[in-house]
Amino acid sequence: MITLEIQNLSLGYNHRPVVQSLSFQLHAGEMLGLIGPNGCGKTTIIKALSRVLSPRTGRILLNGKDMAAISRSELARLIGVVPQNPYLPENFTVAEIVLLGRNPYLGLLRNESTRDISIVWWAMERTGISHLAGRKMGELSGGEKQRVTIARVLAQEPGAILLDEPTANLDINHQIAILDLISSLCREKNLAVLIVMHDLNMAAQYCSRLLLMDHGCIRAEGTPREVITSSNIKEVYGTDSYIYQHPVNRLPVVILATSGNNGLQSQESSGVLPC
Repeated sequence: MITLEIQNLSLGYNHRPVVQSLSFQLHAGEMLGLIGPNGCGKTTIIKALSRVLSPRTGRILLNGKDMAAISRSELARLIGVVPQNPYLPENFTVAEIVLLGRNPYLGLLRNESTRDISIVWWAMERTGISHLAGRKMGELSGGEKQRVTIARVLAQEPGAILLDEPTANLDINHQIAILDLISSLCREKNLAVLIVMHDLNMAAQYCSRLLLMDHGCIRAEGTPREVITSSNIKEVYGTDSYIYQHPVNRLPVVILATSGNNGLQSQESSGVLPC
């Protein structure tokens, strides 16, 4: 099981600060959502946790150990990353891409074992792409490519997965399929999952806890009901909104108060509408 602890983390590029004095924890079996407007530091946090970007100040602890002291190969066995725009060579087959997830275990000059191949097939079956094993990446749809990327991460057998907008540019049916898959894997494998999302409604439905970011700082932290409020949305996004309760699970559903919402003005002044 994995626990990530971020202590007073500050991040930036060249002389431009992006994230300031950030502190939070991510636990096994938890799906933690990072939400907030563009440029607030969400992707930068993912880069730091995957050690693409070094902290200016603060520490990242992985199971109590400073991440800076962990080797690259060991880190790859502990944390898997689904980036926003993954590089997937078009001439590689699906099976070849997923097999790359076993690289942290192979080392130099070692061939794949029967177990490695078995894990690759399990990852493809779990993500519903085993029938695509021999297809070239250039022949796949966006949703299929996203499943291949997740399968490659599963083949790493990590204890934590970091995902940067995994449903961006996908149709609604593919968004739901991807998020259903991630959520079920989080529960089944007791994974620690950190996911960057723009869609507040999807974040509220799938994440057990949310961090609302603004200008590199945490403005709100807690359950979806605690974080997704009209006042928080107004403060961070600068727009008025109305919050419904989902008729099935009672989780918050956001409707923005655009000019087309004039009929809502006479509803609850608190911004919370009944089901």
